[in-house]
Amino acid sequence: MRGSALFREAFRSSPAAAASGYGIVVLAFLWVIASAITDLLARYDQLHDAGELLAQFEGGAVRPDRRGEPNLTGPKGSAFLEGKTVTVAGAALVQRVVGAVTKTGGNVLSTEVELQGNHSKAGFISVVTSCEIEQPALQQLLYDLEAGLPFLFVEQLLVETLTVTTAPPGKLRVSLTVSGQWQERK
Repeated sequence: MRGSALFREAFRSSPAAAASGYGIVVLAFLWVIASAITDLLARYDQLHDAGELLAQFEGGAVRPDRRGEPNLTGPKGSAFLEGKTVTVAGAALVQRVVGAVTKTGGNVLSTEVELQGNHSKAGFISVVTSCEIEQPALQQLLYDLEAGLPFLFVEQLLVETLTVTTAPPGKLRVSLTVSGQWQERK
């Protein structure tokens, strides 16, 4: 109690000290307001980015373009693998998977087309691919394969970290099975 009385007495006897104390309190209050506004804007940007990412994952969702107008154009192409025969469709699937791996900076080690398997009666073609890819690029690879047309499905994913002696750090050996449906043209 005695300390606060001395504090009040010091401000009563010196108006300059009182004014500077008031200025410090006002500056602290303005700093708190500016910090809260900055935090709000950052959260708004995160929300906007998350909304755009969700729209990308949903695929055909209507999302605004740069001007704020709705973008009504969806992915172009067929939902099925293209090709006159099942082998041509299998080759197109291999080309799509290899293209996605190389686009993300990966190295394809091997590919194998499975024209006869569990899903072949339903018209599905599968490609088993073994590749090496950087760890951060794996998510982009999976997104590139499953987003867009034709519809592709990653049915099996095996990831193995490579040892320092066999590859640079961060490299992964990935084996994935990708399937797509082919319909015979009539």
